[in-house]
Amino acid sequence: MDKKQRAKKVVEILEKEYPNAKTELIWNKKYPYQLIVAVMLSAQATDVGVNKITNELFKKYKTPQDFAESDYEDLIKHTKSINYYKTKTDRIINNSKALMTDFKGKIPKTIKDLVKLPGIGRKSANVILQEIYGIGESIVVDTHMTRVTNRLRLQPYDNQKNAEKIEEELQKVVPKDKYTEFSRTIVLHGRYVCKARKPECVNCALNKICPSAFTF
Repeated sequence: MDKKQRAKKVVEILEKEYPNAKTELIWNKKYPYQLIVAVMLSAQATDVGVNKITNELFKKYKTPQDFAESDYEDLIKHTKSINYYKTKTDRIINNSKALMTDFKGKIPKTIKDLVKLPGIGRKSANVILQEIYGIGESIVVDTHMTRVTNRLRLQPYDNQKNAEKIEEELQKVVPKDKYTEFSRTIVLHGRYVCKARKPECVNCALNKICPSAFTF
């Protein structure tokens, strides 16, 4: 089984394992900018931790204009329990102001435009496009994607410093119309089954096609 065949099989299996896969960050679809805020807060933090913060934060702030006009000290009250909260709070305010100024408050529909906003890199841009617009322009490369796809031998890098190279490698083997499903299911699989320290190979639906199964 070559990489393309394995990737196709991985998608087929994981779609059955996680039929309703989506980000675990909580946001109101009526106010899509909330997802951008949650994504910025999630850097080097757990989704559970972010959701605890946004549960109250999103009751008060909903739109990019709300955040652009927000009081820094008031935002800090909500974000102070997350790591790097001062930097993240600055980014949220700068991001919302840039969105209002440069894009008239409308969230861009391309990675090229999204990464122009403060605090948004390629990974975040991909998540935003997939979750808000259902656009799979590319593949989300985070620590889970890096680890799982390396173990599946779909790409040769085991360090997220090579994120763009990993993205390029995966684009060669994953069907373009499956970028979104692949991104969502791999992240969940990495979080709950193919864990960093001790992968649960016995319970893994991919153990028959994974070159690394039972080698840990």
